[in-house]
Amino acid sequence: MTPERPQGADAADAMIELPEGGSVAKEPSAPAAPGSLPLYAALDLGTNSCRMLIAQPKGSQFTVIDSFSKTVQLGAGLEASGRLSRSSMARTIQALRICEKKLEKHNVRRMRLIATEACRRARNAKDFINQVRRETGLQLEIIGPEEEARLAVISCAPLVNTTTEQLLVVDIGGGSTELVWIDLSAVPQEERPRAIMRLHMGFDAQGEGKVARVVDWISVPLGVATLKDQFADVDDDAARFALMSWFFEENLASFSPYNAENLRAGFQIIGTSGTVTTVAASFLGLRRYDRAKVDGLQMTSDQIGYVIREYLTLGPEGRRTDPRIGRDRHALIMSGAAILQALMRIWPTDRLSVADRGLREGLLYAQMSADGILEDGPYT
Repeated sequence: MTPERPQGADAADAMIELPEGGSVAKEPSAPAAPGSLPLYAALDLGTNSCRMLIAQPKGSQFTVIDSFSKTVQLGAGLEASGRLSRSSMARTIQALRICEKKLEKHNVRRMRLIATEACRRARNAKDFINQVRRETGLQLEIIGPEEEARLAVISCAPLVNTTTEQLLVVDIGGGSTELVWIDLSAVPQEERPRAIMRLHMGFDAQGEGKVARVVDWISVPLGVATLKDQFADVDDDAARFALMSWFFEENLASFSPYNAENLRAGFQIIGTSGTVTTVAASFLGLRRYDRAKVDGLQMTSDQIGYVIREYLTLGPEGRRTDPRIGRDRHALIMSGAAILQALMRIWPTDRLSVADRGLREGLLYAQMSADGILEDGPYT
């Protein structure tokens, strides 16, 4: 499987959320004041989950008004058939009906509703998009890998260290994994998070001078669901994990920074995904997920390795009943961990910044930035 190559919020105020792939996660609703700033919505329909945020601009950030998150397994069986199944489409449409009711309740007019890898790959994706519009009134937009990567990057702007000169942002999804390598060395330290935010205009739209420069990016069509499916016939748990990690690394061979010599000083990896937040929650021993403790956490490679070894020791049954992992994440955590282990093995750092944020936050930042409604930084 060849990776696709390019052609050439902080929501902490109201977020109380399960890691990506968890069951429905409700957050306290904060009704908008009359005459206040408009509400924005962002919906991310991935291979495994359907997630939505409704938010209101607040300074250089936004405040979450309402949210939705549910496992729908839209991509179930896609690897074998090349099509979205009737049952997976029915589950997804049921979830989207709930999203539509929330949008109507809050009278949201500014929104982007996106679909990613599963809909990019499915032969019947157009039929599904039309069915969603007929049954829910929602117009889903299938975005390309570059925009998916860009949205993941800008969502992480608040976590970029001012001392970071070389940045790798990794978004481990259900059907694909996006990696973006950014050179910040020409940007003044205090401007680096803001320079990342400006990437919402495009990887090649920054012009000359002291800007964030995208060295390379890649979308690997292997996420937690698709990588798991690749090795479903391997019975031994440890052997399957090793094969998944090796196979993912093989798919990075054409990513130009893979073979580059890079110094540890000034290098930062930010990981955003349900896998990363679940590993962080396990390391912290959280029996109930707490975003405030996870988002922005720094983990060493030794700490990540310890958690992964613990998962392997637990085995499939132990992981299924471990409250730190969750019943909806246990089947996918080892494929995600295999991707994470490969990344930490390859690049010159012993630390990972954990980001409980992703495409939804990126969509909100991009919409609000394009409307000129966000105040100028700091993005913290």
